[in-house]
Amino acid sequence: MTGKEYYPDMKKSEKDVAKYLNKLGIDWYYEYPVFIYDDKDRPRVWTPDFYLPQLKVHLEVCGSDKFDYKYREKLYQDNDVSTIFIHHYKERSEWQKWLRTQLWELEEKRHKKIVDIVKKLL
Repeated sequence: MTGKEYYPDMKKSEKDVAKYLNKLGIDWYYEYPVFIYDDKDRPRVWTPDFYLPQLKVHLEVCGSDKFDYKYREKLYQDNDVSTIFIHHYKERSEWQKWLRTQLWELEEKRHKKIVDIVKKLL
């Protein structure tokens, strides 16, 4: 079941994102688990803040600069897990625009990849 309600343990920034996703009519799961291998090739299960099943993308809502998001971002890339990082604490007035831009760019990359594959088949 996708989320529309807020969870008691959600941070304010996560609630803001959930409200925005609801406003856009985008279904989401909160802390939906993802399987990855870490930098030592050990299996791990992580729970990014949101998973958007319609778009097949995860969202990480970054709460502070004290957490090593670069490490997490690299592992998601290494494991081919599409993830958008929202630095809500830095971009309080711009994060919604940032998210829309990132979603658009992700879809453009996916479209180009499909077009390139189809062209090879023709």
